[in-house]
Amino acid sequence: MGELVKLTTEDGVQLDAYVSRPEGAAKGAVVVIQEIFGINAHIRSVADGFAKLGYVGIAPALFDRIQPGIDLSYSPEDKKKAFALYPQLDPAKSLLDVAAAFKFVEAEDHRGIAVVGFCYGGLMTWLAATRGETLKMRPSCCVGFYAGGIGRFASEEPSCPVMLHFGAEDSHIGSDQIEAVKTAHPEVEIYIYDGAGHAFNREPDPDSYNAAAAKLARQRSDEFIAKHIA
Repeated sequence: MGELVKLTTEDGVQLDAYVSRPEGAAKGAVVVIQEIFGINAHIRSVADGFAKLGYVGIAPALFDRIQPGIDLSYSPEDKKKAFALYPQLDPAKSLLDVAAAFKFVEAEDHRGIAVVGFCYGGLMTWLAATRGETLKMRPSCCVGFYAGGIGRFASEEPSCPVMLHFGAEDSHIGSDQIEAVKTAHPEVEIYIYDGAGHAFNREPDPDSYNAAAAKLARQRSDEFIAKHIA
């Protein structure tokens, strides 16, 4: 459904991005930020899902700075590879990659652009909301799923409406991190899903996927994005 395009970041790095387009005129765009498994089939399907809703979906390949072409599954072997690559990611540089994707769709003159991310991408979504203006990037809204490490950045001020989703049984993200964001930003919409763990929206991963939580989180997200892009 989609295609790969080349982006150039503010610091001169070239990277791929997966772009999925709707049939007919787009009503906006959504930047989809990957987990630590690359722009794999799951992340491409998320971008395709937004295209079916009438948006241009674009997912930048954040690992291209380290090793181009990373496309991992959720097998035990690939999870080991992902966790070995993860420490090499630098949020400041990843934000440059997100900004490059944002500017790619912004140049197409969409009336609104949302940012949605998962796990590491969820953290980057929060930083896109709080630091994006330093890179001339101001999203219409941001939606973060299970944003790992967000507690360290809870005091930062978002420049747009933000929605966050967490699993109540998430062993990777302590409740203290969620509480830190709640305390600092009562205006941020935060939802916690009973019985769901980390990566509950990851449908191809039966060890993580929680269908009920994923369906409700996506519904809330879709309504939130439509409201703020309209």
